[in-house]
Amino acid sequence: MALGGAGERDTVSVSPATTRGRWRRGTALAVLAFAALGLAGCQTGASGGAPDAATSVELPPLSELTPLEDPTAYEGPTTAVVGGPSIPPLDSAPDPELPVTVVSHDRGGEAEVTVSDVSRVVPLSLSGSVGELVHAFGMSGNIVGRDISTNFPGSEDIPVVTRDGHSVDAEGVLALDPSLIITDGSIGPTDVVLQLRDAGIPVVTVDRAIDAESSYVTAQQVADALGVGSAAPALIDRLQQAIADTEAEVRTLLPAEESKRPRVAFLYVRGTAGIFYLFGEGSGVDSLIRSIGAVDAAEEIGWEGEKPMTEEALIGMDPDIILVMSKGLESAGGVDGLLAAQPSIALTTAGQHRRIIDVDDDVLFAGGTRIPDVIDGLARAVYAPDSL
Repeated sequence: MALGGAGERDTVSVSPATTRGRWRRGTALAVLAFAALGLAGCQTGASGGAPDAATSVELPPLSELTPLEDPTAYEGPTTAVVGGPSIPPLDSAPDPELPVTVVSHDRGGEAEVTVSDVSRVVPLSLSGSVGELVHAFGMSGNIVGRDISTNFPGSEDIPVVTRDGHSVDAEGVLALDPSLIITDGSIGPTDVVLQLRDAGIPVVTVDRAIDAESSYVTAQQVADALGVGSAAPALIDRLQQAIADTEAEVRTLLPAEESKRPRVAFLYVRGTAGIFYLFGEGSGVDSLIRSIGAVDAAEEIGWEGEKPMTEEALIGMDPDIILVMSKGLESAGGVDGLLAAQPSIALTTAGQHRRIIDVDDDVLFAGGTRIPDVIDGLARAVYAPDSL
């Protein structure tokens, strides 16, 4: 999601094999992060009082904000407010063309799955992106069970079939008599999910959406599994255009001097367990940082994937801003607790300025149609925090 390039339609041509490789390299620890903290299992809002992901939020356009003259000099923490959803679901669900045979991208290899009924769908993903995409295609009324991270208006009435946010309740799923399960493989145990196929339920595994390019691929795969594959290109076009438009708005907020563009690092935190991971290239966060025109401090030192934080690495990055998940920051006892738990943070510019930005866990890695909203929310927090 680099600035200026997200609107090009040819990004849809990213191959599933390439996307799966990037997912395995870049998001394995992101999955661990969700699982370890039970991020998806928490139903409360962000620690800073931001609305939850199911709440529709209207915000003034980025072009109406007064940006900071120097965002690297700003002091104090901020909770990012993610607005939207800016891309509404289809007005009316297309008629599924069934039966349809699709390729399921199982962890153990690809398998063909025939889907003949989509009247009772259970979408499963840690981030809620699969359920969000089913909703985007106008088929939320077909969802009979959901993971805890699937949040859209009306979803609160749908039974939750995951324990602690990341573990499938197989008996709960079977009790709903689903006609189709769509998963991105991020909720397990994987064997349990695939055993549901042995019970006679079609299970389709799609690629995991972590950024714009992978979201386009996943959107098409979800649509194919629902028998509405022809509806995907139009939705993908809308998503690409929304990302391009948002990135264009973000450019109006950037400081004129390159030296004043903030250097940002993402830190996964679970304070109660002393877990601290720095996320770098391929994590999905790197794409968001580029989309808001900031400098990825991890990329500067060649930090790839998600690895345990070291004091030397963090101090070497010396970010102006540290980005965290809201519930992770809460688990550390807020900014004061975070600084006390990791004194090395206080040695960075971000620590000295207490420039910690927290973002709702349910949307940061969601992918799908919420990507423009996340870019918008991050840009507000980075360049115009006093407007929140």
